[in-house]
Amino acid sequence: MSETKIKKPRGRARYLEGKCVACGERCASACPVDCIAINDAGEPVINEDKCIGCDKCIKVCAVNALEMFYTSAQLEQLKLWEVQKSAVGEELEPEEKALRAKLAEYKGVWVFIEQYAGEVAKVSWELLGTGRELADTRGVELTAVIIGHDIDPLRTEAYGYGADVAIMMDDAVYANYRTEPFTDALCHLIDKYKPEIILMGATGQGRDLAGSVATVVETGLTADCTGLAIDAQGNLAQTRPAFGGNIMATIMCDKFRPQMATVRPHVMKASEYVAGCKGRVIREDFAPKEESVLVKVLEVIMDKDGKDQVDVAAAEIIVSGGRGMMGKENFSILQEFADELGAVVGSSRSAVDAGWMPQSRQVGQTGKTVRPKIYIACGISGAIQHLVGMQDSDVIIAINRDPEAPILEVATYGIIGDLFQIVPALTEKIRELKRDQAA
Repeated sequence: MSETKIKKPRGRARYLEGKCVACGERCASACPVDCIAINDAGEPVINEDKCIGCDKCIKVCAVNALEMFYTSAQLEQLKLWEVQKSAVGEELEPEEKALRAKLAEYKGVWVFIEQYAGEVAKVSWELLGTGRELADTRGVELTAVIIGHDIDPLRTEAYGYGADVAIMMDDAVYANYRTEPFTDALCHLIDKYKPEIILMGATGQGRDLAGSVATVVETGLTADCTGLAIDAQGNLAQTRPAFGGNIMATIMCDKFRPQMATVRPHVMKASEYVAGCKGRVIREDFAPKEESVLVKVLEVIMDKDGKDQVDVAAAEIIVSGGRGMMGKENFSILQEFADELGAVVGSSRSAVDAGWMPQSRQVGQTGKTVRPKIYIACGISGAIQHLVGMQDSDVIIAINRDPEAPILEVATYGIIGDLFQIVPALTEKIRELKRDQAA
């Protein structure tokens, strides 16, 4: 007589008080039996009599405000089910078997190498460093995808930054970036080689291309990631700020391939370049006809208009000011300090919104992500939106009169006091040191 098969028990979804952030009824929308209502506070109210324990609401909640509740009897049954599963192996439904077979067809980590006239965007090399870690965890190859014209020297650089393979698509139609031909090219490669992960920079070009490709191949895309890892099931765990930067959400794309993510410049750390590295090259001759491309490039105008050309993201030392600077004219104090340090002046969003600094100097979630050796925050409280843009700095020095300012929680050194006294005093001290060294 065969042993009675134990079924996995289905619990009931339950709300964890105080955890909901009123995201907009995602849990209610995911419920297939309409057992979730939203109250006036934006929190879920679950009709347990209607709940079928499918856990779809739990999966879509980014803040883990829902859990699956089991009765004592169900917990005992769950233990027996787990014992049975480990003894006889997991028995899959036909749909699950088909899904796993489909996902198994995709293999490898790709990084799209963004380049302009042969000059590679630094974020691409940074992503090769992260891609190397992901590929090693998955036990697969890391591939650099290079699309352009006269781009052969770039594959040598890609090998030096960790790529095992370089896929080259070299044609005059790719000389300048245009959405249509680049989308066609990348979709052709995805259909032919089936990568499981594709990483792109969260730049103007990267965001445009990633969104277009993800739409065509019908897969998920997570934008502006700050962390990437492989979970226990081998899926890409993509972490990014959510709900205005108030929380960090980890997003999964476990039912579609490829898994696509964009990452801001300076968020990830590039691997050390190793000269002389070799790799495999794949040359693809796929290219749409120029006459079939609707958008034409008439002229390329470089951004050299004499305006603010300071690259905050590339600076090794940054002195940033926030609302505590009290006015535009007071940023001259920071400029003097920065000049003595050989630094550049940055700002928080509040200073930009007030018109005190140009948007190109903004550091934070809606500005630039920086990773300098030294970051000096003057009069910046430390909202999460600012912290995600500078928290990976090697050394953080915060100057603030508020001893409870959030910036002090991430600061290496904190100076409590009036910045209008502290910053000029530091500037003068540095000048004295320079004079002593020159004497």
